[in-house]
Amino acid sequence: MSRRPSSRPAPAPFAAEIEAIYAEIERRPLPRDCQLRSGCCHFRLTGKTPLLTLGEALYLAKGIRASGRTQLKPHPDGACPLLGRDGRCTVYAHRPFGCRTHFCEAAGGMYPRKHLADLIHRLEALDEKLGGDGSRPLEAAAADALKA
Repeated sequence: MSRRPSSRPAPAPFAAEIEAIYAEIERRPLPRDCQLRSGCCHFRLTGKTPLLTLGEALYLAKGIRASGRTQLKPHPDGACPLLGRDGRCTVYAHRPFGCRTHFCEAAGGMYPRKHLADLIHRLEALDEKLGGDGSRPLEAAAADALKA
């Protein structure tokens, strides 16, 4: 019996690498408890905005499209444009590296760089491979990735 070819396109090579990096974060033995917290998502209040490499932005754009959107609309209060009306992240599974590791004090605070340096290097190598030009603020990087 022959297998019928799948009509679904194969995942982009960048997506597999991003997913592997994000999975590795979860395997690191650093205590974290995010559970969809969102205090860190209020960029104007925290003064911190995640920076994304091109691979992360493209992966995030997949999550944004899967949530039914084709563009980002800025929050009037300076919060992350990915927050839904309920105040929760609408693309939690696709959230960027910085959201997973750097911002939320309530979830355990910033990961020490020494625990993440190898993953940061992998993100940078993927950025270079994809023709990116380094990390960019979330809103600009995601907006451009949605246009790609």
